Amino acid sequence: MAAETQRALLRRRSSVGGCTEIKNYIVSSERCGELHVHVQGEVSQQEKRACFLTVHDLGTNHRSFLDFVNSPCMQEIKDRSIFVHVDMPGHHDNADNLPDGFEYPSLDVIGEDLVTVLDFLHLKYVVLLGEGAGANVLARFGLKHPTRVLGMVLINCTGSAASVMENFKNKTVNWKSNDTVSSSAEHYLVFHKFGHSLRVQQVSHDSNSDKEKVVDEYIQRLHSTTINTKNLKQYVHAFMKRMDLPLSESKTDILLITGVLGAYASVVEKLHKELDKDKATLLKVERAGDVLSDSPAKVAQSILLFCKGLGLLTSVSLPGVDRQRTFSGSSGEGESLGRRRLSRGMSMEEYDKPNIRRLSLTCADPPPPVPVAGKAK
Repeated sequence: MAAETQRALLRRRSSVGGCTEIKNYIVSSERCGELHVHVQGEVSQQEKRACFLTVHDLGTNHRSFLDFVNSPCMQEIKDRSIFVHVDMPGHHDNADNLPDGFEYPSLDVIGEDLVTVLDFLHLKYVVLLGEGAGANVLARFGLKHPTRVLGMVLINCTGSAASVMENFKNKTVNWKSNDTVSSSAEHYLVFHKFGHSLRVQQVSHDSNSDKEKVVDEYIQRLHSTTINTKNLKQYVHAFMKRMDLPLSESKTDILLITGVLGAYASVVEKLHKELDKDKATLLKVERAGDVLSDSPAKVAQSILLFCKGLGLLTSVSLPGVDRQRTFSGSSGEGESLGRRRLSRGMSMEEYDKPNIRRLSLTCADPPPPVPVAGKAK
């Protein structure tokens, strides 16, 4: 493991994203090559924090979740959490073309290999947070490595292989150009990301300049050098070749989120019907296509509620709810969510410490040892 870790760490540097320091790593995985990883928060504090692993959708990279986490509605969650953002192969900023002969891994392979990131950072458990193709990847990770996952938050997650209609639409898209995103590819990616909300906006009398700005920024990024177009197409093809996702086999708590106007709203609803309702919850956001940009506050609140049910982020108060009531659990909600009462001698950091007694550690796939805080690797 030590030799693998030495090979994995090729570069580490610090930057600033919002008010939180970002530590950037390059982790070498067995079948996916180099994975660029961006960490918000101190991993050495994982015993006192909620740890999230994020994977982005098509047409973007880690910056989509970085922007969401740095939004005002996520401030309290961010202050008490660790976020590990992973770029898909060849999707880091200003990436070069993937090497000739590199076979882009399937979503299943990527999901299985992501455990390398957790092992490298010595993270014991994570909450998964993914969008679109990234949600599909993380769901596969959760199925392969259930003892490392506390819960899954999956935004616009597809549960089945690409349909005949989806394959037909993809065949009409011109992916042949290696240096630019064609007009048809741009339309495909914009619809994939924002769904029907653009049509509603066009016929609405109420102009939405903020929405237009988000879409314009997304399109500009597609045509900029930030995202490597050739590598992007390989991620799209991997998504189109995805196999059915047997999420019904998961024993982990799951929160599915979609926008009513999103391109995959009906697909997500179908997936939810196949899952154990004691384990899975569906949130459909009205008047939203891309929920991260259209309704970030609702997504943030849903993540908070979900994490409280896992025994995480228990000291973060809900908007409009008295802080003392949140701690007391007197409403009866505390027992069902597995919350712990705040004793007089318990600090905020101790109260935030995840309660993992509910997990079974008897399965194979044990977590790596946790390094001493501050000890150089």
